[in-house]
Amino acid sequence: MPDTQRLKLLLQRIDGRAYTSYRDLRGDWRIEDVLLSVDHIQGDPFAAPSRVRIQLDTGIDAVTCTDPDRCLAAEDWLLRRFGAALSGARRGSGRSGELRIYRPGPEVVARSAARLSEDGRVEVRLWAGLPASGRRVLGRQAYEMLTGDILHAAGALRVPDSAGLAAHVSSIVRQRGLRRQLDDRGLVAFIEDGSILPRTSGVSQAPLEGAVPLVAPESLRVSLSTPDGPVDGLGVPVGITLIVGGGFHGKSTLLQAIQRGHLDHIPGDGRSGVVAVTDTVKIRAEDGRRVAGVDISPFLSGLPGGRSTAPFSTDDASGSTSQAAAVVESIEAGARVLLIDEDTSATNLLVRDDRMRALITRDREPITPLVERISELSAAGVSTVMVVGGVGDFLAVADFVIGMDAYAPVDLTDRARALAGPAPAAPEPMSPPRARLIHAESLRPGGKGRIRARDGRRVEHGSAVIDLSAVEQVIDGAHAVTIGLSLRWIAAHCEGASPVTALLEVVQAAIEAEGVEVLSDRDEPPGDLVTPRRHEIAAALNRLRTVETT
Repeated sequence: MPDTQRLKLLLQRIDGRAYTSYRDLRGDWRIEDVLLSVDHIQGDPFAAPSRVRIQLDTGIDAVTCTDPDRCLAAEDWLLRRFGAALSGARRGSGRSGELRIYRPGPEVVARSAARLSEDGRVEVRLWAGLPASGRRVLGRQAYEMLTGDILHAAGALRVPDSAGLAAHVSSIVRQRGLRRQLDDRGLVAFIEDGSILPRTSGVSQAPLEGAVPLVAPESLRVSLSTPDGPVDGLGVPVGITLIVGGGFHGKSTLLQAIQRGHLDHIPGDGRSGVVAVTDTVKIRAEDGRRVAGVDISPFLSGLPGGRSTAPFSTDDASGSTSQAAAVVESIEAGARVLLIDEDTSATNLLVRDDRMRALITRDREPITPLVERISELSAAGVSTVMVVGGVGDFLAVADFVIGMDAYAPVDLTDRARALAGPAPAAPEPMSPPRARLIHAESLRPGGKGRIRARDGRRVEHGSAVIDLSAVEQVIDGAHAVTIGLSLRWIAAHCEGASPVTALLEVVQAAIEAEGVEVLSDRDEPPGDLVTPRRHEIAAALNRLRTVETT
């Protein structure tokens, strides 16, 4: 008997019975050319929806399926296409009839929601709220959902729209090609002419309609190659780059585009020509965060009472100590570019003007401001791109100064040098921060061990909560949860005390070898894992209040 008929008879048999009767659905069902797998049945109609998977042949060519860049782009295209075709009508109590799949933003990153194999078959993972009346099975409605709604959306996974797929894949491959040229060209970022950087609002990543396209000034214009020929744009060089300009002229908008430049973007987003080196990290002040055993002595030392800052720990960091820790932690995790916005920084960590130096002498001030260390960081291979609106001291240490005037970049480097004056000097050279050892078992989630999202960027990590709201490169709640799962994986696979870099390398190698699904402890992987970078994993580790260091 065909599976379609068997499924219909089963649902007719359990129609009207207790909701737990849906457990008979577990297993594989062949419906036309689609393999439907029901992996988990929800306990009642008000619980989290059931987990299901579908598999079918897409018809995508072998070249796309076997090339890592093209395959990732195709997976992203299939996920978006399936999501656009998916609909679920309300069919009773609770979450009855709900059909849900991970809905990506404009960023393109490896996710567990859709996976394409080398033979052109795709597996899509989603959630289905099985229909109920009260807590009784609605068999006919369940049949319509499983064989109607899901199969309708599955039709979008077959590839009649080869032009749409080709354009999507070509765009992602192009962006990755641009990013790979940055090191050879001595750049940390590139913004193609014509890019649309402003977003609709602070809570939307959609491009602002009618926004001014970016056009690079001739003195900062560089040309990179693409399969379709050279493209021009604004090159942000290695070293210290300031972004200056009046309020509301686009300074932070440019920085925010660069801060997402390590990720690819979908065509039409306006930022598909914005790329940055992979190890680009945005840092900021973060009052109240935990700092665990971080050597912040290059920036704070000689505290009253003889308290050491090498290492330094606190459960309630101030703005300056939190941002000093963020600099050291980011470099420890392998950051090559630091992004800083004056608006979200602790001013006393950035600069001290002449009047404050005269009022509070150096021997009474434990803070060595960033302006006195930034050139040392640059010499050590760590570039900085910084938005500056009111702290002109940084003009003296800048290699390049980009002015934003009504969202148009202009080169103000020569003018800034003429105004800058002497560069401030630190009292003594910076010593390499003391390395930390992390006890892997301290990353294990307590309580019931559950990892889930709270409020988008807050992660419930067992009995602790990791607040990632100030980690601006976390893209959504699913990304945050996956970062929490990374810590749990480290705790399960590493022993004793290890350097932070070693722990990050182990989990990163596992993800690269087996996919982000390696982080899940379920028999069948969930559909809402988003591949994290080592930098976001490190940020979560550094904010976990149970972490123990040596």
